[in-house]
Amino acid sequence: MLDAPRESVWREWTTPEAFADWYGGEGGRVPVESVTMEVRAGGAWSLTMYAGPQEREINWEGTYLEVSEPERLVFTVTDEPGGGEYEVVTVVLVELDDGRTEMRMTQSGGHLGPEEYERAKQGWGGFFDRMEARL
Repeated sequence: MLDAPRESVWREWTTPEAFADWYGGEGGRVPVESVTMEVRAGGAWSLTMYAGPQEREINWEGTYLEVSEPERLVFTVTDEPGGGEYEVVTVVLVELDDGRTEMRMTQSGGHLGPEEYERAKQGWGGFFDRMEARL
């Protein structure tokens, strides 16, 4: 549950400045100039993250599969550009009567093992903590 209107949460997912600030959580840094977003079905997105104290460079990319503003966003994601294996992230934003938003997010694709999916879940949790602080 996020204490913000659905349109505000949508902007967190779809504007480079906001996405760069929360993607990576507290342990990652994403220069806004590295973020590209063509938020439309078939459009591409990419960014460069510097993770951890050593600032390990991670290049992320994907394609938007479905864009239904401001309620549903489906996109592919990989941290191995050119590798051909992508996960699919689905974000559904449900507007609540009290001005808050329920965010439902899933990641699927079958390219990760159980331990990797658990790490991904923890990673997204840290990202969302940062988003919540922004909102």
